[in-house]
Amino acid sequence: MTTEDFRSAAHATADLVSDYLAALPARPVWQPMDDTARRALLDAPLPAEGRPLGELLAAIERDVLPHPMGNGNPRFFGWVNSAPAPAGVLATLAAAAMNPSSAGGDHADVHLERAVVRWIAELVGFPHPAGGGLLTSGTSMATIVCLAAARNRAARRAGHDLREDGLAGLPPLVGYVTGETHSCVRKAAELLGLGSRHLRTVTTGPDGRLDPAELRAAVERDRAAGLLPFLVVASAGTVGTGAVDAFDPIADLCEEQGLWLHVDGAYGAFGRLDPAIAHRYAGLERADSLALDPHKWLGVPVDCGCALVRDTDELRGTFSLVPSYLRDEAAGALGWFSEYGTEQTRPFRALKVWATIAHRGRTGLAQDIAQCTALARRLGELVKADDELELLAEVQTSIVAFRHRAVGLDETGLNALNRELPVVVQRRGRVFVTGARLGEQEMLRACLLNAATTEQDLHLLLAEVKTAARALLS
Repeated sequence: MTTEDFRSAAHATADLVSDYLAALPARPVWQPMDDTARRALLDAPLPAEGRPLGELLAAIERDVLPHPMGNGNPRFFGWVNSAPAPAGVLATLAAAAMNPSSAGGDHADVHLERAVVRWIAELVGFPHPAGGGLLTSGTSMATIVCLAAARNRAARRAGHDLREDGLAGLPPLVGYVTGETHSCVRKAAELLGLGSRHLRTVTTGPDGRLDPAELRAAVERDRAAGLLPFLVVASAGTVGTGAVDAFDPIADLCEEQGLWLHVDGAYGAFGRLDPAIAHRYAGLERADSLALDPHKWLGVPVDCGCALVRDTDELRGTFSLVPSYLRDEAAGALGWFSEYGTEQTRPFRALKVWATIAHRGRTGLAQDIAQCTALARRLGELVKADDELELLAEVQTSIVAFRHRAVGLDETGLNALNRELPVVVQRRGRVFVTGARLGEQEMLRACLLNAATTEQDLHLLLAEVKTAARALLS
């Protein structure tokens, strides 16, 4: 392959991607793949001979791009998946061209990651000592990193060398979550050997937020039973309803009891940029650790999470293990990123973060987020004003939890209806919304992350929900 071969294919790729992004608003948000198209991908044979780049691009255009997940469309309200920021799309190509291992050393990607981690901390108002964080694949991995540091500190304070001796001989460590805590926390607890049985589910109030009085009572019960409370997980925007916990009273209790306060801010922490809801995040900066996803509300192309910690020594002390062949004095006092997490070979995630933030700036990002939260509040108003619909939770960030309340159905019937509704709406292709369960109620949850969404799109969403409900009821 010559330089001109690559240049020609790169220009064609840019045109293909530009056309794809431009066409998204006019096409169905999502449609099921037909079996022929699905089998063409699933059963693709291993090629015996290579193919020219032009043929590969033609195959991508024909077999891949027509079948998106849908999250690039402004009428996508499902899960917590954003449209890709254009600057991040471009930076991804440049980062792939360099293809470094961002574990450490003296090259651009390492220093840029230090900078963008600091930028992320500044955006959400979290204290950031040098070395106090790193980029990860997502909040699931960031949670493992943060909870491992919390576990290590708890064991050391109990006079136990966890890295040498493992968990054997240590009293059971207990963590505290709510029923709305993301499943990645339970996965982390299981992988770290803590056991999901030692994650206590603390009652939430009617606003969906963790109840500090119930938390205190749970901690005291476990201490009296000879267990070792060590962790509280609070949320800066739950995945079900977008609820933000009251951090100050939780932080007060954690300081008093010597507990590590971890905040799951995967989706919602960036809501602090919106002056209209910034007050909800008071006390976030008092957490010991914060996990969040630039690949959610900021629109950085997947994958990109971030782990932030207040105490750099706790993070490095948990993970640092430098074999002789990786010693590098040029790395400086902070050492390598691989000393702060589980990955050794690490991709160049920082460039797409840098490009996304630098392209919009703090002001532009704040405007985008404020647009989403304002639209979410407007959607909540539209739901409350509609006799066919019911708002199930206060709109605290940019998630709206609601259901269809068809006349004549009891709770069992309403749950059955609302469980089926998302699939019917999705298959119609005009909007995309997903479902979840809140307590005992099946619901629809619309998550607004795309600043290109309009109020007209909100009206279409509700019209589609009601049309789908009528079809199911008939």
